[in-house]
Amino acid sequence: MKFQHLPEVRICFVGDSFVNGTGDPECLGWTGRICVHANKKGYDITYYNLGIRRNTSTDIANRWLQEVSLRLPKEYDGRIVFSFGLNDTTLENSKTRVEFTKSIENTYTILSEAKQLYPVLMVGPAPYADTEDNQRKQRTTDLSKQLAHVCYELNVPYLDVFPILSKSKIWIDEAKANDGAHPRAGGYAEFAQIVENWEAWLNWFK
Repeated sequence: MKFQHLPEVRICFVGDSFVNGTGDPECLGWTGRICVHANKKGYDITYYNLGIRRNTSTDIANRWLQEVSLRLPKEYDGRIVFSFGLNDTTLENSKTRVEFTKSIENTYTILSEAKQLYPVLMVGPAPYADTEDNQRKQRTTDLSKQLAHVCYELNVPYLDVFPILSKSKIWIDEAKANDGAHPRAGGYAEFAQIVENWEAWLNWFK
């Protein structure tokens, strides 16, 4: 069923390799899929993928505003979906790439500034395939909980995908068979379905 033609909406998806859709042979990832489905329902979405591999919250804090403002002029209905955090928890030289408190600070700064300019949603970090790395899993779980607190404080809707995708056989199996981190098309389709069923995403298109 196709709905009546609706006004144009421009959406920037800002984040890391999971936002980029790395590993997906269809080059859609979860972000492309949810926009494809929304367009099929009659929504006129201009889709900007601003995912960069290995980006941390610090990287995103440094670049998001310039990149988004170029794509979302004030005269258009512009919106942002942020999704990041996993790269912050990666160990390099026995330390996480971004300190836990700095990750929270970065997220607070990014979201508090962004919500003054555009409608904003936040999707939490997705899991790596190594389910045996309990320390990393705990670091990511702790970070996701704190990101949820930040979003609650700022009244930004937050979607915690980590526990759902951690139990997804498709996500884990595809990532293990690929590069250990990124799934193929099936895993991203699972991710997309989670977002599509999220009330905050649905509310954007009522």
